[in-house]
Amino acid sequence: MDPNPPSIESRASWAAAVAATAILSVSFGAPQLLVVALVPIAADLGSARAVPSLAASVAYFGAGAGGILMGWIAGRTSARLTALLGGAMLAAGCALASGGTAWQLVLGYGLLIGLLGNGALYAPLVTHVSHWFDRRRGTALALVSSGQYVAGALWPPIFERAVAAWGWQRTMLGFGVLAAATILPLAALLRPAPALPAPGSAAAGPAPGAPVLGLPPNLALLLLAVASFLCCIPMAMPAAHLVAFCGDLGIGARTGALMLSLLLAMAFVARQAWGWVSDRIGGLNTVLAGNLFQAAGMAAFLATQAEAGLFLVAAVFGLGFSGIIPAYVLAVRELFPAREAAWRVPCLLFLSLSGMAAGAWLAGWLYDGFGSYAVAWQLGIGVNLLALVILGGLALRQGGRMRMAAA
Repeated sequence: MDPNPPSIESRASWAAAVAATAILSVSFGAPQLLVVALVPIAADLGSARAVPSLAASVAYFGAGAGGILMGWIAGRTSARLTALLGGAMLAAGCALASGGTAWQLVLGYGLLIGLLGNGALYAPLVTHVSHWFDRRRGTALALVSSGQYVAGALWPPIFERAVAAWGWQRTMLGFGVLAAATILPLAALLRPAPALPAPGSAAAGPAPGAPVLGLPPNLALLLLAVASFLCCIPMAMPAAHLVAFCGDLGIGARTGALMLSLLLAMAFVARQAWGWVSDRIGGLNTVLAGNLFQAAGMAAFLATQAEAGLFLVAAVFGLGFSGIIPAYVLAVRELFPAREAAWRVPCLLFLSLSGMAAGAWLAGWLYDGFGSYAVAWQLGIGVNLLALVILGGLALRQGGRMRMAAA
């Protein structure tokens, strides 16, 4: 067996990564509209902030649940097919959610934008791109996963002005039309990924059923997924409520939207650096480091209320948490067989996005109950520390096994 087989990476690999990034940069604009327009949506619906927060939560939950189904479909058909479906459903979801009632908002975001929209885009595209790379997979996954941050940096200032000029309903409807016009042509350009490596080859990864970190494979995946759920709860809290949090402190919506853009722009830049790091230290170690940075960022949000200080904290928080999700995906690709990626990656991302959903909703619910976001930030720090306990245990097991192999 050739110890150094030729790489599968090519210009086509990077073309697939760039196309997937562009698609996700548009599709994840839909949840950002809820963040920017949270207060006017709640006012128009005559409800508390928990209702638009719930819509954001079911969008993330739906994207995770849909990723399992659509990942399975993409593995048996093509990522092009699921991406075309996702683009069409995203536009339909925006149209339904703009109807002006609570049930239309929640159903449009949960079923169409989440389950059938981003569910057909995020996990299938991340898995699709992972099969195009073998040596710079961490860097490529960081780029594709950054589509969310491109959306977060690009769309909030645009949405803030559009909502002020035309209202959130017309803005949502117009965005749906724009999303379809952008995503569908890009999805049509996606090419099939290279064939999966032959069983037994180094590129194929561990043998099916072999222990992972000394644990049964499904237990190892469950622990990784639970840790991803826990660390994504605090990840979603500032991202979903930063504009509203600024408003409570007397900081205008436009400034809050700019702060959110800064947070996600810094996350985009840092994610590329984290991708480079993960190619050198591995996915699991990168996840552990990213969670340490995220916990520190959450503590800084709890301690800072001045406008200038919040801009700095937002930038630091973006730098810290940005490498976590692609590093989880890389860890799955490193620890499990390549042929199981089509279902293991979406299962992990389901728990990750469910954590995002829980964090976005919990912050709104706790705000309604306590009248401030302080309790939400405190809860975020607590669950982040619990995630660190799980990840630390897995990292210790990995380090021990590597030392045994080297002995």
